[in-house]
Amino acid sequence: MDSARSDSFMALKILVAGGFGVGKTTLVGSVSEIRPLNTEERLTEAGRPVDRLDGVQQKTTTTVAMDFGRITIHDDLALYLFGTPGQNRFWFLWDELAQGALGAVVLADTRRLADSFAAIDYFEHRSIPFVVAVNCFDGVRAHRAEEVARALDLDPATPVLLCDARERASCKEVLIGLVEHAASAYEARMPANSVSPSAG
Repeated sequence: MDSARSDSFMALKILVAGGFGVGKTTLVGSVSEIRPLNTEERLTEAGRPVDRLDGVQQKTTTTVAMDFGRITIHDDLALYLFGTPGQNRFWFLWDELAQGALGAVVLADTRRLADSFAAIDYFEHRSIPFVVAVNCFDGVRAHRAEEVARALDLDPATPVLLCDARERASCKEVLIGLVEHAASAYEARMPANSVSPSAG
């Protein structure tokens, strides 16, 4: 990397959140240009009373700490992706993971939309910009973004995007959408006196 590029290079931290089994590990793995770090462990009988498998009965592993990956968006911009654990018993990790994050992708499964509420509430209460990305699984009836937004009672300014967590290009578009949304959100929060007055 030449000196001009290194002077302008920026790395941003992004969270990938959502309910248990919604596809967070898949998304991070699909889009990462490095071999992703994950903390997948096998589900056990001991966890059955607390791990809801409705709709994901075929799932055999779970993230117990985080997933980590990286993607370069432009020559001067890279995103570091941190996938959060989905079960309630691991949510104590979220505050650590959220430190310094630009924003978050809340991955949603329309078969289990209620599982998205906890993540949405978390980011809304902390004023962390986020987008909702609907993971379009094979064989699941497609829903329009407007329908999902109504069902989740989202703020009108919160984007709802459709994606396939298995496809790199699809996931990259979601991440670009988040960066653009976060930039607009932070710009809107800037005090009026921080904007240079127009000449006149």
